[in-house]
Amino acid sequence: MADQLIRATAADGGIRAVGAIATRLTDEARRRHELSYVATAALGRTMTSGLLLASSMKRTEARVNIRVKGNGPMGGILVDAGYDGTVRGYVDNPKVELPPNRKGKLDVGGAVGADGYLYVVRDVGYGYPYSSTVELVSGEIGDDVAHYLATSEQTPSALVVGVFVDASGVSAAGGILIQVLPKAARDEALVEKLESRVAALRGFTPLLHAGKTLPEMFELLLGDMGLAILPETQMLRFHCGCSMDRVLGALTMLGEAELEDMIAKDNGAEATCHFCGEVYRASSDQLRDLILDLRAES
Repeated sequence: MADQLIRATAADGGIRAVGAIATRLTDEARRRHELSYVATAALGRTMTSGLLLASSMKRTEARVNIRVKGNGPMGGILVDAGYDGTVRGYVDNPKVELPPNRKGKLDVGGAVGADGYLYVVRDVGYGYPYSSTVELVSGEIGDDVAHYLATSEQTPSALVVGVFVDASGVSAAGGILIQVLPKAARDEALVEKLESRVAALRGFTPLLHAGKTLPEMFELLLGDMGLAILPETQMLRFHCGCSMDRVLGALTMLGEAELEDMIAKDNGAEATCHFCGEVYRASSDQLRDLILDLRAES
C-alpha cells in the first residue's frame, strides 16, 4: 500500500482524525541511515508523528520540526515534516540496539530514555515559527507527542504510532491521531467512549498487517459517531532538499584560506547530509572555482 494520509471528522466536527501509512518512507530512512531495528522504530514513529502534526496546518510551505532529546543511548532524534507530505529525519546514534522490552517489543523508550525533552517548532509559512518544549513522559514517542498536544496546545489527543521491522526491512509503519476539539470536549460520555476504543486497539501495525485500510481503522474507532472521511488522499514521501549547489554555497562560507587547505590536504572536500545520508564530493577544480568567485566578489 502506498504511503498516504487521509483526514476525517466525527461528532459533527467535534472530533478530528488523521491517519498515515508511512511504510515505504520509513524503510527508505532505514536504508539511507543504516538504522538498527530500534532506531528504525524510533525514527519511523517520530516521522509519522511529524506528518500527522503538519496535516493540520494551512499553507503548502508550512512545516513541523520535532526534536526528541532523552537520556538513552540513542541520543537525539530530529524530524522535519511538511504539510506537503514530505518528511526527513535522523537519529544521533543509528546503530544502537537493545533487547526487547517486557512486552516483547522493540524498546524504543529504553533507547530514547524517559528523562529528557520534546521540542516542537511549527513554521506556519510566514512570520516567526512557534516553539514549545515539554518533558518526555516515556520516550516511546507516541505518548510524548500526545502529552505535548494536551499540554502545549490544550487539545486532548490520542496518538497511536507504530513500526514493524525485521531482517527484510520495514513491512508496516504509520499511525492515527484523534483530537477532541472544544465543542465535543464537554461531552464526557463521548470522550470516555473514544478513550476506551483507542485503549483497546492492538496497535497500528497489527491492523495494517491484517489488511485494514485507513478508512476501515477510522470506522472501528468512529463509525457510530457520525464519521465523515474527507475525499482527498495525500501521498507521503521521504524527501530532503539538500543539493550540490547548497553544499558548494556552504563551502564558500569557509573562506579562501580554508578552501586552499582542503585542496592541498584532501584534494577536494566531502560532506554528508545529516537528514538523508547523501554524500557530496567537491573536486579540487570546484573548490578553485569557489576561490575565484570569492576573489571576484572582494
